[in-house]
Parts: sequence; structure tokens; C-alpha cells
Amino acid sequence: MSTEAIYHLPVLLHECIQQLNIQEDGVYLDATFGGGGHSKAILQKLGDKGKLIVFDQDEDAKRNLPDDNRIIFIQENFRYAARFVRMLKLEKLNGVLADLGVSSYQFDTAERGFSTRFDAALDMRMDHRNPLTAAKILNTYHEKNLQMLFENFGEITNAKALAKRIVDSRNQTPFTSIQTFKQVCESVMYGNPNKYLAQVFQALRMEVNDEIHALHEFLSTITNRLSPQARLCIITFHSLEDRPVKQWMKTQTFQESNNVDFSVQEKKKKLSLKVITKKPILPSQEEEAKNPRSRSAKLRVAEKV
Repeated sequence: MSTEAIYHLPVLLHECIQQLNIQEDGVYLDATFGGGGHSKAILQKLGDKGKLIVFDQDEDAKRNLPDDNRIIFIQENFRYAARFVRMLKLEKLNGVLADLGVSSYQFDTAERGFSTRFDAALDMRMDHRNPLTAAKILNTYHEKNLQMLFENFGEITNAKALAKRIVDSRNQTPFTSIQTFKQVCESVMYGNPNKYLAQVFQALRMEVNDEIHALHEFLSTITNRLSPQARLCIITFHSLEDRPVKQWMKTQTFQESNNVDFSVQEKKKKLSLKVITKKPILPSQEEEAKNPRSRSAKLRVAEKV
């Protein structure tokens, strides 16, 4: 199996390439390079004058770069994509793709601390230059802040009890390893243990990497860098990502409101995006069978007007 396949199987690959409507001489952005599967498929559609900018804050992703002078790799969070596109003095982008899923490589590499399957340090950083780790959050955050974190990013129903248990435990012994943290979680968890731990780890990972704020910043800035008829393609894996993506594509805001006045105001505003996918594109049964991690993937597409 290739390094790329081990790192991360590209999700909804055919659907993404189809939706991007790639022009041979266009300039495209893969905001989450990872294993490079999506980028490789984009490059196959580009001509000699085409250009592909790729972002990944994980330095390990760089090993997947192809030897191709049409590609520019930038080791940064995709929240800064628009800024770098401007610095590179490139014209407007002809298409943007972002796969928001954590790579299989990150989940399967024990020392990265993303998975509940291994005992390792409580890290969870996608960028090792980031000073904030999961251990630091667990050992320093105020009890109320921990509660809000688990409620908002993990949708944990007994977040208050979990936060209290964490604070009580760290007062005796600071958290350093996944195994000791799991044991503390087990004392308050209910329902499916694997699902509960997955939600807890998701919450910590999202806080460590500031994922929601980064997504908001990326969407709100990259939209202005799109050429007319350029496609914005975003793959999400859970509702906390999917809701803001859907809302941004529909209204170019992150506000959700049932207020009639607000709705009327939004309709009057000249929108810069047109939603292409009224319902998200989902993986086929064949893809789900080959790659079980694709099951929760949703592809949403909008076009610059």
C-alpha cells in the first residue's frame, strides 16, 4: 500500500473532482492536503500552466508532496489561506477544496494522541508548534470552561459531572496519559462507552486546534478570493462543522435565526455564493465498504456569483 493510502484515503474523490469543474490553466486550492489524494487528482486535470496551492499545518503531510512544479505547499493552518494567496500575488482562485476530517495517519499514529485505542501522551496537536495540548487543557482549564467545552464541542449531556470529576482527579494527580484520562471518564460515562469517549476526545481535539474558529475564518476570507463561477467544495464529518458550512454557503453569515426580520434582511442582501448542493453529497455504499471512516462525510458545494 502506498504512503498516500496509509496516510489518508481521499473521501468522495470522484465527486469532488466532478464538482470543482477544473480548468486546465486554473489556480486551485487544496486547503487540507493530508495524504495528497485530492491534490493528485486535481493535478491530473491541470495543464502545464495550471497551479495548485496546498495547505497543511501538520509537518508530516509534507512527505506526501509529489515532485511537481505546479504545486505550492504551505505549512500553515488553512485559516490563513486567503492571506497567503494574496502574498503569492495570484489572481482569483478557480476552485477551493477542504476536507475537514482528521487524517487516518493522525488517528493511527499513537504518539499523536488523537485516538482512544492507544495509551500515549495527551497531545492532539495537528501543528506541533502549537503550545496548547489536551493535557494542558485538562490540567489548567477552569471547571466551568471544561463543562462548556464538552457541551459545545462534544455534545456530552453530563458535561458538568465530567468536568467536576476531571478537576477532582487532577488535584490529586495531573493528567499526562490517555489511559489515566480514560479511567476518569469511565467513572462518569454512560451509554455506549466508545461513543462517549469519541465525543470527549473530539471536544478536546477541536479545542486544542481551535477548529471552529479556524473554519469560520477560512470560509469568511477565502470566499473573496474566488473568481466568478469558481466552486467552493467542503467535506464535513459532524454537525458542528456541517452547520456553519451550510449556513455560510446559504447566507454568508454564521448566524442562525428564526426571526422573520432577519430572514427578510438576508434575502435583500446581495449574496456572493450560490448553493449548488441543496442536499449534501454522501459517499456511495461501495466507498463506505472500502473506507468505513467515510460514512459520516458530507460534501457541500457553492459557486461564486
